[in-house]
Amino acid sequence: MENIRIPRIVRETSRAHRLKGRSVGFVPTMGSLHQGHLSLVRYAKSENDVVVVSIFVNPAQFGPNEDFAKYPRDTERDLALLEKAGVDVAFLPQADAIYPDGFLTEIRINDISDKLCGAFRPGHFSGVSTVVNKLFNIVRPDRAYFGQKDYQQAVVIRKMAEDLNMDIELVVCPTLREKDGVAMSSRNAYLDKAERAAATVLFRALTEAASAIRQGGTTPLSVTKMMHEVLAAEPLVTEVQYAGVYDIRTLDALTEFQRANLLAIALKLGTARLIDNMLIELQTEQSGK
Repeated sequence: MENIRIPRIVRETSRAHRLKGRSVGFVPTMGSLHQGHLSLVRYAKSENDVVVVSIFVNPAQFGPNEDFAKYPRDTERDLALLEKAGVDVAFLPQADAIYPDGFLTEIRINDISDKLCGAFRPGHFSGVSTVVNKLFNIVRPDRAYFGQKDYQQAVVIRKMAEDLNMDIELVVCPTLREKDGVAMSSRNAYLDKAERAAATVLFRALTEAASAIRQGGTTPLSVTKMMHEVLAAEPLVTEVQYAGVYDIRTLDALTEFQRANLLAIALKLGTARLIDNMLIELQTEQSGK
């Protein structure tokens, strides 16, 4: 595995592979890797000749009172995991290589960036979109891989790629979960033992909502109320930022069910902000559309 820090060298390396007819798959990460990240690597390896993984804790997507300084970092461990997983290139840029002196450019995807997580993290998705655009321009992948757990991020990046005519296939892969249903996340490291046990409430709220929808006789409003009741019953939840049923493309709250529906939650447990979601497909006669 090549470990590269300089964007120009990554660009040249990727270009050399493509000139030889090799497809390039790309997995952007912020490090502190877990099996969810490695599942993206496996998807990338199954569909491409060469796999590039970036590790970059992007300062532009953190607000002034967020956890940039304490975000978990363990580059040596991460590189060992990527080597074992058969990654071809690890890209580890320094912040000044991504945002050099005089950097003034920002990419903003309007509307969908301001909903759900965007309503509670102003500027977050602009930071995500800007850095992912830069990484795409450096790596020039054929395909890029994202996890469903960060569903809104995937929607935002897909819209950016469509609007800017990027010749990249975006692949959204299933969320990997612990045995108790908790979605794998680097931020789970912030949880103490009691909070980690309480974190199962997100998956419980999602699965109960999904079951109610599939049984019929419900509305998005009644399902949303049920989700909030499940979350409110967990005493260690300090804030529910959102929980409900949303349009899979616009991220608007739904007033009637569609063929495909997004159940999504964001809440705080102690100092940790956790998100999770689930996609629910319905038959035509069950949905309003």
